Amino acid sequence: MTSVRAADLVTVNTEGLPVATLMPMVWQVDDPQSGNFGKLIMHMARANEQWKQIAPGAQGLAIVRGAQAYISPSNYENKKTDHKVVPTWNYQSVHLSGTVEVSEDTELLRRIVTDLTKLHESGREVPWSVEESDPRYFELQLKGIIAVILHVTKVEAKSKLSQNKSEADRSRIVEDLFISGIAGEEFIAVEMQKEL
Repeated sequence: MTSVRAADLVTVNTEGLPVATLMPMVWQVDDPQSGNFGKLIMHMARANEQWKQIAPGAQGLAIVRGAQAYISPSNYENKKTDHKVVPTWNYQSVHLSGTVEVSEDTELLRRIVTDLTKLHESGREVPWSVEESDPRYFELQLKGIIAVILHVTKVEAKSKLSQNKSEADRSRIVEDLFISGIAGEEFIAVEMQKEL
């Protein structure tokens, strides 16, 4: 969650159709031991029609996608023997479900933008802060966004990392992913390597 820092929020519009928007987010959990899953705090453009069709108490699903990778059957030992092999897809993701709240409150929006900026700027050598923005320009920009908060009631972590394969097969997969040169595949290799 902390490395991806963005989520696709899926809600249902007034016609009963699913609608999704990718948004930067901060997951706030006050007391993880309490079983309280906290809030996913985001914002979207005021021009986005999705927020206008979120009724009070509406349910939403936030999908946080981690790395993913194609897994070739050429990595499996039994490709040479019984040929009972097929390609697959490895991935990690988190699904958060809950009630969606929409707000136009300027102070809330200011806090959201400030928190998101601090989060994303924290790793920079010289972090930028919202205080460096022209105040009138910043206020004008706040009018162009809407606060979206998902009050999380359920969390599902999903991880498919070839757990059903032998250690030898997984080792070959890790080696294959490290040399693939495809974005994200090295991360899946690192995650798989932790289990070897």
